[in-house]
Amino acid sequence: MLFFREKKTALVLGGGGARGLSNIGVIKVLEKYFGLGEIPFDVVIGTSIGSLIGAAYCLGVSAAELEEKAFSFNWPNMVDLGFSSTGLIKGTKFEKIIAEIIDDKGFNDVKKPFALTTTDVETGEELIHTSGDMVKLIRASCSWPGIFSAVEINGRLLVDGGVRNSIPTKAARKLGADYIFAVNPGFAVKNQKVNNVLKALIQSVQIMGEELNMYQSKAANLVVKPHLKNIDQFDFDKAEEIVRRGEVAAKGVIKTLVGKLRR
Repeated sequence: MLFFREKKTALVLGGGGARGLSNIGVIKVLEKYFGLGEIPFDVVIGTSIGSLIGAAYCLGVSAAELEEKAFSFNWPNMVDLGFSSTGLIKGTKFEKIIAEIIDDKGFNDVKKPFALTTTDVETGEELIHTSGDMVKLIRASCSWPGIFSAVEINGRLLVDGGVRNSIPTKAARKLGADYIFAVNPGFAVKNQKVNNVLKALIQSVQIMGEELNMYQSKAANLVVKPHLKNIDQFDFDKAEEIVRRGEVAAKGVIKTLVGKLRR
């Protein structure tokens, strides 16, 4: 359990694959307004790619550095095919990227309290982590079931935190936060003709994910949702545009956020 100051505020970073890079744009705006490393939240909590971005920021990586590192997210760098019982991609290459981004540091090195979520795929439990092997836990939190292999940690088989907490507002409440500012990268529900099994499956996941995001957003006091139409979870080649859209969305709510925090 984390211990907060009297004012319990949380920055919650949602998942969404490439769309989750919009979290970086939001952090850029917060950092410009409040100062480098001075974002006024008692805890940062993330899920899926939001867990990686949140961890890096809490370890002292600036928004500018995060934006630069975002360009290392491309499929050739991340994909190492190796079919297992839980996924098509081994995840070893992705784990290396994670380690490089956070400089192989861990929970004991954070400058601001940080937590991330995963899902136990065997029991369905949602797990909140504030200690442990940060690199492996981030990899687990980003491991889309069936795509990336699940990660076994302490006898549990862990997958994407977004399965239960696509925007981990509930987890933030459990950690004691009573004011939550959440980033909702959203899902890529498309208006399209579904004419094959793969499209039907992907579209169904997007619809369910968007519904979960709407539900979990309600637990936040203020939500920023970047406009990411026509960008899906796999569009890492559009990193620059995604970050920029996160900035635009954050600029639209920054005055409201400041007013809320002052009160």
